Amino acid sequence: MFLAPALTFYSLFFVYPVIFSFIVSTKRWNMLVPLSRARSVGFSEYSYLLKDDIFLGVLRNTLLYALITVSLTITIALILAVLINNARLSILWRFIYFAPVVTPQVAIGTIWGYLYRPNNGLLNSIIKVFGFKPVYWLTDARVALFSIIITAVWAGLGGSMLIITAGLKNIPQDYYDAAKIDGAGPFRQFFYITVPLLSPTLLFLTATGFIGAWQVFDLPFIMGRNAPARSVMTVSWYVYETAFQSLRMGRASAGAFLLFCIIFAFTLFILWIFKRGGIKGYE
Repeated sequence: MFLAPALTFYSLFFVYPVIFSFIVSTKRWNMLVPLSRARSVGFSEYSYLLKDDIFLGVLRNTLLYALITVSLTITIALILAVLINNARLSILWRFIYFAPVVTPQVAIGTIWGYLYRPNNGLLNSIIKVFGFKPVYWLTDARVALFSIIITAVWAGLGGSMLIITAGLKNIPQDYYDAAKIDGAGPFRQFFYITVPLLSPTLLFLTATGFIGAWQVFDLPFIMGRNAPARSVMTVSWYVYETAFQSLRMGRASAGAFLLFCIIFAFTLFILWIFKRGGIKGYE
């Protein structure tokens, strides 16, 4: 009885939509007719997506986005957290880096869109001072995705840094004192004490970071609508466009389930890697 409200909410807003979406993925439905009248196509939408060059290209964009964004964010956040941990005005620095995390992604995408403007954007204005040609940050297919990745790293840096800082506070100072007595310098302390003892925290950030990065929609959609040839389109954007612009709800649902399978497999792979590295708490 005590669990009934939570279970009811969970069933209505998660279990039922998932089951309904799976049923939709086996039908050819445009949402203009009742689902009962839609033609059943089995798993043909799944096989179509796995052979579709557009979907495979979108999948490649999402994989590249996830790999670069998560790895850069965690690496930079780790370095900054270590530098700021015992620095003066550390609370102020944490606030400055954390501010973008609580800023809406729409606002971030809009502001960085102005910075990336080819003619009068701030970045190109700085580049022109040094005599270089302007870069078409969001309209050149070769650099558009990387421009969005830079924005995503900037926006997510503060959250990762705050979590790593909390992990640093849990490392006993005795380890560092013993290492200093044995003659270990800052780099040895970092690689032999800080990083190993932060492994559970890094595992959490890696797993949750990849889950979020695989589902990214807002920044690419806001900043990359003028990018050519779907060079910045992600899987979530593809699912949205297929469902609500092309009215192919069955294909969109199939794409969503394929994305779930990819995220699930990727997460298991990350857990396996960390387990081989000695993270026993996540077996």
